[in-house]
Amino acid sequence: MPTSATPSHSAASATVGMAAPPTAGRSRRWELDALRGLMLVLMLSTHLPTFFALPLGQPFGFVSAAEGFVMLSAYMAGLVYTQRSMKEGIPAMRKAFLRRAMVVYLCQAASLLFLFTVIAWLGMTFDQAAARNLISFYLAHPTTGLWASLLLIYNPPLLDILPIYVMFMLLSPWVLAYGLQHGWRAIAALSGALWVATQFGLSKVLYDWLVAMTGLSVPFRETGSFETFAWQALWIFGLWMGARHAQTPAEKRGEFPRWLVNASIVVAVVFFIWRHLTGQEPFPMGHPINFVFDKWHLGPMRLVDFFALMILVIHFESWLKSHAPRLKWLETMGAASLPVFCAHLVLVLLALALLGETNPGRPMWIDPVMFVGCIVVLYVVARLVLAFESRAPRKKAGSEPADAAGSARASVPPAGPSPSPANPDAPR
Repeated sequence: MPTSATPSHSAASATVGMAAPPTAGRSRRWELDALRGLMLVLMLSTHLPTFFALPLGQPFGFVSAAEGFVMLSAYMAGLVYTQRSMKEGIPAMRKAFLRRAMVVYLCQAASLLFLFTVIAWLGMTFDQAAARNLISFYLAHPTTGLWASLLLIYNPPLLDILPIYVMFMLLSPWVLAYGLQHGWRAIAALSGALWVATQFGLSKVLYDWLVAMTGLSVPFRETGSFETFAWQALWIFGLWMGARHAQTPAEKRGEFPRWLVNASIVVAVVFFIWRHLTGQEPFPMGHPINFVFDKWHLGPMRLVDFFALMILVIHFESWLKSHAPRLKWLETMGAASLPVFCAHLVLVLLALALLGETNPGRPMWIDPVMFVGCIVVLYVVARLVLAFESRAPRKKAGSEPADAAGSARASVPPAGPSPSPANPDAPR
């Protein structure tokens, strides 16, 4: 379903992985867990109605946590499910992908139920415009809003990221199977063509066609912020990278040429300085050139910045792993990323329904207490989830790999580059 830009508080990137504790003969990529945990914290900071949202938004340049999460999730999907297909065959890989898609869909359905009941009631009771604006279409058209949201057509702000994960994971087994059997050139060409077409309005054209064919009454702006046909390009790239790493030993993958690393350093430094000189947008609001940096369409300059950062993280991976401090609490949160993400949604929605948007008139102590308190709650959720899973009966070896979108449950080679930097989501 094509998606469009929506007003404030659209969902940031989300990791959608159900983590599990390491088992005998298996190892976790702790650095990937730490990246997910960091992005979850930064995502929380941009969505909570506090004064932390603006300064912590896009601190590394004109990129957000969304790019990092999509890339990381697709990388893990390609890595883990390629391993599964090599071990058990492509049909087993497809079934595992579809099971993960169902898990994510059920999380989305539960989040929608919470939004349409508890948050709707609190927003009306406390008369908070921030909460009402999130579900304005649902309040005006509850029946249409309910069935359209369950069909992933109507995607309220803050709940518009899981639907694209569901769609990507439903498509991924067929893409991965084709790539493994026939190569990736045709897939890359089609993916690139869709991304280019999206920059010229493909989503709106397809939406108008769907309305003409079906009489769909959900406005284009209510279908979600993320342009699915643009973001699939990043997912396909990550899927390919994960599949390649599953098939190629680390010592045979080669290194980036020096000129590319140097160019990436220049790009990353320039965009970092530019972002902190001008704010969240490179040019004044309304300037047409901002479109090439646009998040929702995954503009070309945003991709340049993201890939520069990704190249640097991969190139300097060994140095970063040996010198960066290990924050176990971030690893814990990243290891339980799907439940932590859903808990983050609950906390943010409750804050908007009870306190409303950021208010400079609030006592100064409220925002830091709320921010730190929410981090503690998310950490507790992660600990409880991991403790529960550690006590659950162990599946037979090979019965369930890591999830398609971020868990490091299955056998993951300890060597080799990690896929992407941790970048916080831009505030709305």
